Amino acid sequence: MNTNSLQQHVNEPTRGNNILDLVMTTTDLSINGLEVTDKIDDHQMIDFSLEVQDPKTRTQHKQVLDYKRANFELMKEELGSYNYEVLMSNKNAKERNMKLKDEIATATEHHIPRKRIRPTNNPPWFSQEIKRLINARQHSYRRLKRYETEPHH
Repeated sequence: MNTNSLQQHVNEPTRGNNILDLVMTTTDLSINGLEVTDKIDDHQMIDFSLEVQDPKTRTQHKQVLDYKRANFELMKEELGSYNYEVLMSNKNAKERNMKLKDEIATATEHHIPRKRIRPTNNPPWFSQEIKRLINARQHSYRRLKRYETEPHH
């Protein structure tokens, strides 16, 4: 097993005199308290804990199209300048579809810049508008609490 950087942790029979149940890990993982325990039917159970560490995740920036800075007029001109009869001649429907997708992708690369964004852990439906409304609600709540605690004259 060590040739594949795997380590087998079960060293006792789990069914009769045979080791049928395997617990294999890469050598950098730690198995704690492994023991072959009570029988269930004709098999013995394996009890163990696996020690894992939370991976340190680096914030990866993601590149997305920046439609606000896109030049759709030039993109429209570029796509309109193609001679589609020549581009699509002697092609079946699948090839035509692929060619059209390629031309649109090329025009997109030419006329829609990209921007880097930092990914969030928010669900897809959690928009900027929802975030703004939640912040406004919290701001109002804090103001109300501050107003309630101030002495009235």
